[in-house]
Parts: sequence; structure tokens; C-alpha cells
Amino acid sequence: MHLDVLDMKAFYYRSMLGRVAQNAVRGRLLELWPEARGQTVVGFGFAVPLLRPYLPQARRVTGLMPGPQGVMSWPAGQVNVSVLCEETLWPIDTGSVDKLVVMHGLETSEHAWDLLQECYRVLGPGGSAVFVVPNRVGLWARSDKTPFGYGRPYSLHQLEAQLKSHGLIPERHRSALYSPPSAKRFWLRTAGMFESIGQRLPMITAGGVLMVEVSKQIPAPKRPGLSEAVRRPLRILEGMKVPEAKPVAGLSGHSPTCQNRADKADCPPW
Repeated sequence: MHLDVLDMKAFYYRSMLGRVAQNAVRGRLLELWPEARGQTVVGFGFAVPLLRPYLPQARRVTGLMPGPQGVMSWPAGQVNVSVLCEETLWPIDTGSVDKLVVMHGLETSEHAWDLLQECYRVLGPGGSAVFVVPNRVGLWARSDKTPFGYGRPYSLHQLEAQLKSHGLIPERHRSALYSPPSAKRFWLRTAGMFESIGQRLPMITAGGVLMVEVSKQIPAPKRPGLSEAVRRPLRILEGMKVPEAKPVAGLSGHSPTCQNRADKADCPPW
């Protein structure tokens, strides 16, 4: 179930906790993608809070928002680049996207399989995508005070396995939101410190959200004639005659010495 776009807007742009979450996740995304000069960048779900750094440099930036969620004009004070679309039918040309960000889109979708197929379709060769989902063992997935408390949370293994099944190969992963999902002043003021500490932890399970970067796997082209050769394999003995069995003398009937004997108990069974 997708949250309403007005709730998303209120959280990320009108609450201190939402701004903290926005800065934390966007900072981790910039570590993966420091620039997108001349590229096509697309966000699906409610990913527009992460796309602002790419507006001045990218060739095109588009924010796709699913119908059940609703759409809002973005960015504020500039030409609108957000679009309302079907969840599994995007107004994007096949193979035209260089960078794709999916946030608040996968875990809340009722058609996750078809959604990932659409992600694969629009992603171009050499392009990459980042999926941002709630961490199943994180604190943010256990609180419904934030958008990360809705939908299906994932473990890293679950997310990577689902992406691989659609030809999206995991390359790198990150974790973010190490501070508790609390609006209390102490946690808000120390959120930056928790993020710095969390980035040094060896375990990714401490963060509230998981971020997995994937690339598109292109199937190897099939050479003409190869499938026909496999269907008709070469038979080494083809053309050779099958040997005929010949009867052996003495095996076609009873032994002559046994035919005239009254007691045939000692005669062989043949």
C-alpha cells in the first residue's frame, strides 16, 4: 500500500525528522553517484528528495510517482519534472535511463515482480539503479511514524536475491539512518554523529534503510546455427550396420544323448 503524497511531503519537507532522514540517505547516494553530468536520471516512488543534487548537471531528471500515491509538483519554484504514472507502465523509452532511484516504491508495491521488470526495461546498457528499502532488523521499519514503517521490509540477502531474479546484478550496498526514528531534540541534534559512527560499523544490519546499487545484465547473443546443431547432435556410429545374432550349434534343441533316454532328470534344461 502506497502512502499518500501529502503525507510524504509533510514528512520530508515539513518535519525535522524527515529532513534528517533526507540528508542521511542523500549523502549515502552521493557516495555511490557523485555526479550525473549529461545523463538521464529517473526516480520512482517518492525519490525526489534524493534527486535535487543532479538537477543542475543531468541532461534530464524525472520523478515518477505511482497513481495510488498521487503526485505533487517538484521541484518547488522551478519547472515541474514530476509525473503521475502507472505503477508498472512508465512513460519512459526502453533502455533510455542512465541512473534510476527507487525509494518508497518497491516495499509498498502490490506488483513487485512487474515493477522490477519495468525497472529492467527502462535501464540502459551501462546504467545503474539504487533501491532504497527499510531494513528488516532496523528501528525505522518498526515505527509507523515515518514512511519507512510501511510496506515489506527487507534483509540484504532477500533484496539482492529478488533483484538478481530480474537480471539486476548487485554491485555495491550501503546503509543509512543509524539514529533512532525519534523527533526528540537530543536524537535530532546527534543524528549526524550516529551516521558517522554507523558508517564505520562492519555490520550493515545497524542502519534503518538498505541501499543496493545494481547494474543491468545483458544476455549473451546467440550465434546463428548453434541451436540447430544442438538439436541434431553428431552420431559417431551413424551409418554402421547393426550386427545380427547367429545361433550357436547345440543350443537350438535338446542334446542328442538326452533325446533317447527315459530318465531325463540329469539332462541340461536346454
